[in-house]
Amino acid sequence: MQMNSLLSLTQEFTSDGAWCFFADPRALYYQGQHRRTYVGWLNSIGDVWIGYYDHVLGAYETFLIRSVLQQDDHANPSLYIDESGHITIFYSAHNGSKMYYRTTRLPEDLSSFGAEMQLPANTDGHYGYTYPTPIYLSEEKRLYLFWRGGNFKPNFSVSTDLVHSEWSPARTLIMDSGQRPYIRYASNGKDTIHFSCTDGHPNIEPYNSIYYARYREGAIYRADGSLIKQTTDLPLELSEIDKVFDGTSAQRNAWIWDIAEDEQGYPVIVYAIFESLEDHRYYYSRWNGAQWVTNEITSAGRWFPQTPEGVHETEPYYSGGIILDHSDPSIVYVSREVQGTFEIERWSSSDLGVTWSSAPITVNSSTHQVRPFLTRGSQDGQALLFWMNGEYIHYTNYKTSIRFDIQKK
Repeated sequence: MQMNSLLSLTQEFTSDGAWCFFADPRALYYQGQHRRTYVGWLNSIGDVWIGYYDHVLGAYETFLIRSVLQQDDHANPSLYIDESGHITIFYSAHNGSKMYYRTTRLPEDLSSFGAEMQLPANTDGHYGYTYPTPIYLSEEKRLYLFWRGGNFKPNFSVSTDLVHSEWSPARTLIMDSGQRPYIRYASNGKDTIHFSCTDGHPNIEPYNSIYYARYREGAIYRADGSLIKQTTDLPLELSEIDKVFDGTSAQRNAWIWDIAEDEQGYPVIVYAIFESLEDHRYYYSRWNGAQWVTNEITSAGRWFPQTPEGVHETEPYYSGGIILDHSDPSIVYVSREVQGTFEIERWSSSDLGVTWSSAPITVNSSTHQVRPFLTRGSQDGQALLFWMNGEYIHYTNYKTSIRFDIQKK
């Protein structure tokens, strides 16, 4: 355990921390006995950590969850907080043989984590577990855990009792001929789960499209509300769901970054389109009740990993990152290249994404600022914006800190 006091709004939360841009949520706000934001990360040798920031005291603590899980940022944890304030952290290695989780014995108390447990379910195949994403639906009183499974596809299991490790058999959400869909999820926390995905990895597929569908009350629907199928008839095929961006027609690759629900319950999606390997663009698609409306937000620059001289970059589709404000998806936070260095900026739109204005969060940085993530949950007037800062050569070779800034709501 480490404890620190913060003297200004923009600070370093940990000097050694990283995450991938899948497996969410990475940070959650909970108000009970305390007003705290909880955040999880992986350090440079693969230890799993969790910490909190106390919004009243302006102090924070960090706690080690598991030593040397894997030196690979794909192994970053995700968080779930139940209605009574008990905190669960999920984590697995990249294509790991086991999905682990631990839950606090006491509400809002990171020093009270119980024993490490394992998810009993996975699909057939040798790819293991990656990218845990827990979503609780209060009207169903069920916790859905999504992950990339043994078959390299998006899978899920459902629990009604975490304490006794009661999970349904693993099921595949999408089974398509593409190599592997990359997928992001969002929920209203009550009865709906939105999801948006690609048809594969842009390093592998000739062109990548962006797709959308949603789950509600035992069935899968398109954005216009038309029924696709009951969940008893899963898995889905990508041809059955909305194609938001057609990469084949545009002859471009794309990669999903985030999805959220707006005040009307409609989906909003942000993603990167690659004009070339060195020209990434951030795009914004919003369902307006009748159709998808798509606009470019801004250019993003090139890939952010610091490619050693004379070495071929193996991850040229790693953009700096874009994330939606899930409480107001007319606001996004981006990492983009500014005079050779990646900086964090806040962009907002007053006309549903047609035009945008921006304000800097970081300026004149000496190292890259990348992969922003905004706290999920009701923030009572403020939210913490986190991001990575430092050296990043490869997803197994990084020396980054995690910094944050308090965003007034």
